[in-house]
Amino acid sequence: MPIVMQLHDLEFECHGGDFSDIRAIPCVSNSYYTADRYRSAFGVDSSVIYPIILASDYQTKSTREVITFINPIAAKGLDIAAEIAKRCPDLPFEFVEAWPLKPEQRRELASKLAGHRNVRLRPPQRSMKEIYGKSKILLAPSIWEEAYGRVANEAQLSGIPVIASARGGLPEAVGPGGLLIDPDGPIEPWVTAVRRLWDDKAYYDELGSKAVNHATRSELNFDRQVEAWERTLVEAATNPC
Repeated sequence: MPIVMQLHDLEFECHGGDFSDIRAIPCVSNSYYTADRYRSAFGVDSSVIYPIILASDYQTKSTREVITFINPIAAKGLDIAAEIAKRCPDLPFEFVEAWPLKPEQRRELASKLAGHRNVRLRPPQRSMKEIYGKSKILLAPSIWEEAYGRVANEAQLSGIPVIASARGGLPEAVGPGGLLIDPDGPIEPWVTAVRRLWDDKAYYDELGSKAVNHATRSELNFDRQVEAWERTLVEAATNPC
């Protein structure tokens, strides 16, 4: 049976073997960053097709009320997001659960948010339009190596700028529609970025416009992505390994 492998994370230790042993199988990466990492680590060449993000599922008119942080766990930058909220007690934040939280993660989250009266914790949402419909800024302060970071484009579809870690595939996902900050550096640049986007309307509007343009670029066009997948699958079926 013809096989195509989709490369969408960088947890190499979870492969269960040497990935280079199967590098003859055609592969598709979810970002150029992912493709470069697999090429460097295993000599694997892959084409790139970005995650399919249907605008109809996310695009909405936002009331620009809150600063949003999705998936409040340690790997996604919980410490950074909580500290930003602490340093900005006058600004409203929403932390939105995504992955199911283990009991120890829920205890850690409760501890981090203790005393943060400006932070509202929301359960997982089936429709993200409700979340983005209130968002003014999206925080993505991941401390792990993101392969891409699709939440950036989800938010950008509604003109919501992103403040994210300059790590992994996030710079590629955020592009010109947001700001990138070193997650290992001091907290002050994060706070400064949040404050400026919150208070400076002209600057906010500029980044918001760039965010929309970035999230609607040709490489994220649904028809183009489907055509790319069809070509990949046809080629694999025609020339099986």
